[in-house]
Amino acid sequence: MRPAAAAVSCIILLAAGGATAAGTTADPAREHDKCVADAERDPQAGLARAKQWSSQGGGFDADHCAAMALFGMKRYAEAAAAFDRLANGAAPASAGDRARLFDQGGQAWLVADQPTQAKRDFDAAIANAPTDSDLYIDRAEALAATQKFWDAIDDLNHASELAPQKAEIYAYRAAAYRAVDSLDLAREDVERNLKLAPDNPIGLLERGNIRRIAGDVAGAKQDWQDVVRRAPGSASAAAAAQNLAHLGATRDKPAPATKNKP
Repeated sequence: MRPAAAAVSCIILLAAGGATAAGTTADPAREHDKCVADAERDPQAGLARAKQWSSQGGGFDADHCAAMALFGMKRYAEAAAAFDRLANGAAPASAGDRARLFDQGGQAWLVADQPTQAKRDFDAAIANAPTDSDLYIDRAEALAATQKFWDAIDDLNHASELAPQKAEIYAYRAAAYRAVDSLDLAREDVERNLKLAPDNPIGLLERGNIRRIAGDVAGAKQDWQDVVRRAPGSASAAAAAQNLAHLGATRDKPAPATKNKP
């Protein structure tokens, strides 16, 4: 399903506005933005800034910045627990804010390789924002990580009903269909993805996977090479490069020796 690096890139910043001690910061929203910018540029410095701000009464905004910094430091389980505490606290002003916090927690649990806990958070996020298609995509990833591919497909079906023009849905559903050996449905979805977004690296990667299974080695190689060229540094490019290396190793492997029949 969705590569882990995508989960990293999908961490959504909440608008500041939580509890802050009176008189400690003239503009908590601006302080939150600065703190998060530090956390993105230098997570360790961002965490130090967040802790100092928290000691001065920064409240929710400071704690959220600290969670972002922990995520940036790849302390994913700690970040997930921090997002969960914020989501379950009293500060989120709306169901939408609470949903985003649970989604952040879920994404952090995913990259911490804790898909069951991630699903729990995505369940809570969806309960707070049932029409947000991205939350169903995220939960589908958690379900796929525990081999529940048909449940993942159900979530992606729902996401496609909410956002039929969102190309990524069809690439992820194609991957799920491939996992349950429904190659015709996988092929239909990947072509739908590439019709909506012709240069989509996830779609190209998945089409290459499907072509390789179908025996079209040349087509698979072309798709994977396109991914590496068009999306350098991405998780999709890394997966495509790994597939190309494996393909090369397989093709270069000498055929097993055969014994002459007597």
